[in-house]
Amino acid sequence: MGMLTTIFTWWNGPGLGTRLHTWRFGSEVGRDGEGNIYYRSGAGSSERRWVIYNGTPEATRIPPEWHLWMHKTVTEPPTTAPLTPRVWERPWTPNATGTDAAWRPAGSLAAAGKRPAATGDYRAWTPEE
Repeated sequence: MGMLTTIFTWWNGPGLGTRLHTWRFGSEVGRDGEGNIYYRSGAGSSERRWVIYNGTPEATRIPPEWHLWMHKTVTEPPTTAPLTPRVWERPWTPNATGTDAAWRPAGSLAAAGKRPAATGDYRAWTPEE
């Protein structure tokens, strides 16, 4: 089943076409802390850049410095021209939405908190009014 999954599903990793294109034309540019591998082919305005994800293909798993390179905002990849972090910047973390690490506000049922009691200041709208 592994080979059929590779051929017909993109959400389980790179498909057969991506693997063949990467093998034939891609040159590895670098890897990030998540284990994603970045490639490029061509040169100049016809240069193509792509990433092979380590695990779930989720675009928010690309760190900011690699995001800049992928979208051709900078010409040099972070392996040759790393970004200098600003003093006020927090360390990058992938998007936690939908995971156990997601933020849950106070009173949220997902946070196993107690919802505040109703105060009586709400009056439901009815069409007759």
